[in-house]
Amino acid sequence: MGPLAHVTVLDLSRVLAGPWCTQLLADLGATVIKVEKPGSGDDTRAWAPPYLKDEHGADTSESAYYLACNRGKLSVAIDFTKPEGRDLVRGLARDADVLVENFKVDGLARYGLDYASVAKHNPRLVYASITGFGQSGPYRERAGYDFIIQGMSGFMSVTGERDDASGGGPQKAGVAITDLFTGMYAAVAVTAALAARDRTGQGQHVDLSLLDSAVAMMAVMNMNYLVTGQAPGRAGNAHQSIVPYQVFACSDGHLVIAVGNDGQFARFCEVAGSDWTSDPRFAKNADRVRNRDTLVPMIAAVVRTRTQRDWLTALEAAGVPCGPINKLDAVFADPQVVARGMRFDLPHALAGRVPQVAPAIRMSGTPLVPERAPPLLAEHTMEVLTQRLRLSEAAVQGLAGRGVVGLRRRSIASGT
Repeated sequence: MGPLAHVTVLDLSRVLAGPWCTQLLADLGATVIKVEKPGSGDDTRAWAPPYLKDEHGADTSESAYYLACNRGKLSVAIDFTKPEGRDLVRGLARDADVLVENFKVDGLARYGLDYASVAKHNPRLVYASITGFGQSGPYRERAGYDFIIQGMSGFMSVTGERDDASGGGPQKAGVAITDLFTGMYAAVAVTAALAARDRTGQGQHVDLSLLDSAVAMMAVMNMNYLVTGQAPGRAGNAHQSIVPYQVFACSDGHLVIAVGNDGQFARFCEVAGSDWTSDPRFAKNADRVRNRDTLVPMIAAVVRTRTQRDWLTALEAAGVPCGPINKLDAVFADPQVVARGMRFDLPHALAGRVPQVAPAIRMSGTPLVPERAPPLLAEHTMEVLTQRLRLSEAAVQGLAGRGVVGLRRRSIASGT
């Protein structure tokens, strides 16, 4: 029983930002009903390979991309371009606490599923719209894609090696970071709107955009510009305001050294066997930042003389923050990651088990205990429509025959 066990979410979103939001709400205990297009479902079901493999090592129909952001949901296949399908979605929205969608601005209005339309019948509904650029402004009708937003938001202007360095130039993040941040902001906004509803009895329309989220998450870089009037540039793996705080090559690999204050720098110098603290160019962090082009090559030359393990052992013993650069196989073998239970399995109808990454939230009173694997397409259509809308099985079968809903031929729950 998670903290949102009393909440029902109608999920009309696809791909990543919306599903990332609703997966977190599901992890928090909400009942999430994912509405998908009959026959094909969420676009990401086809974003493969890789696919989840079954117990014999053969590919299933479930893409890894889809499995990353749809845990804990009920899949209902409804074609709401058809009048009967719209009626079904409206019926589900009447009893929902939250609706999450990421269609283009006004994209659902043509079906009478926009906020104004559904709120008439459920004024307590929290309706979250996720778009590329928001519900207002000159770009409101543009489609938004994570890669484009990383560029527009300034993120790529500070990510990557310096222009004068080998391989310099703008660089995107290795994951769809603006989609993920927007999903997180959306989950926070939804829970805040639910808290406000507890006081007022009224729902509201929550407007989230990828660009807003990406600009907001620039955080310190934003403020560096706003207080100086100078746009910061790319610094590669170095820090704009702290030295040494970057990647260094060891004799057998690479190491992140993150010296956050002058005391840590003094201890680093002891381990390195160098008396840089006595040099006024390097005594204080501000001095080191101004003289980074002199100091960093000196540090790099020393770090290169020893192995990664030697440095990690010595620096950790001295209380100097440091760490390896892991590939994902090393991440999931790391004893801290193992101890925190960040990787776990859930039962899956096609593969027996499906690996998952645990939610990054720990709560003592209402723990998060995900129990439901990402659903198969239309896995719960019959269950949801008969239980929540009180339709008979025959009526649902009739809707399926007319192409309004999709059904799985085999019931996963009953095996019939």
